[in-house]
Amino acid sequence: QVQLVESGGGLVQAGESLRLSCAVSGLTFRDYAMGWFRQAPGKEREFVAAISWTGGITNYADSVKGRFAIFRDNAKNTVYLRMNSLKPEDTAVYYCAADRESRRFGVRGLMTEYAYWGQGTQVTVSS
Repeated sequence: QVQLVESGGGLVQAGESLRLSCAVSGLTFRDYAMGWFRQAPGKEREFVAAISWTGGITNYADSVKGRFAIFRDNAKNTVYLRMNSLKPEDTAVYYCAADRESRRFGVRGLMTEYAYWGQGTQVTVSS
């Protein structure tokens, strides 16, 4: 059974930083691309960042480029999202997800490419 468990969310002020973690079990973590998505109240879930199974390719939404960084630690079966210079518009529930296909070439932000999802962690940024 594949499980993804996010942690690290919380309430911060604008300009501050947070690091989200997602611990994965039940699949060979090192073979799968991983992504982060978010959903704000009243809005659809949207892509934030993704990292290839090799770790060598990353992809970011334009809204977070230069502020967020995704990275992975295969020894810990964990993917991280470092979020700097947070803005109120970053407020959302953040979800990590694992690709449905092992060793996919490249990474994109398509939700349909991700088969496994965590329960989400709330990030709230006050102005």
